[in-house]
Amino acid sequence: MSLRKDKEKVLGEIFDEARIKTFLEYTAPAGVNTDFHLLEKAYRGMRGENFETFVKLFIEAGKDLNAVGPEGKTFLQVIKPHRNSEEYVIALEKAGAH
Repeated sequence: MSLRKDKEKVLGEIFDEARIKTFLEYTAPAGVNTDFHLLEKAYRGMRGENFETFVKLFIEAGKDLNAVGPEGKTFLQVIKPHRNSEEYVIALEKAGAH
């Protein structure tokens, strides 16, 4: 599974709390843990500062930060080695992910 942060960001898109909340509405593909999938979508689709807000909303919605993905790892374990993941890792660890 490749979750590179090397993609071009959409310029000018406003990520207010209402927009960030829409990332809680995605449906996971068959066989993928929904909470893991939501973290993945948010990681791929928003900046670190917005991801921190997403993590707060994610927890408030009763979601599991330590949900395991298809590789048998938590989302934090998957993204930690990525070269541009530092802000995301900090947000997850600060919220209690492992």
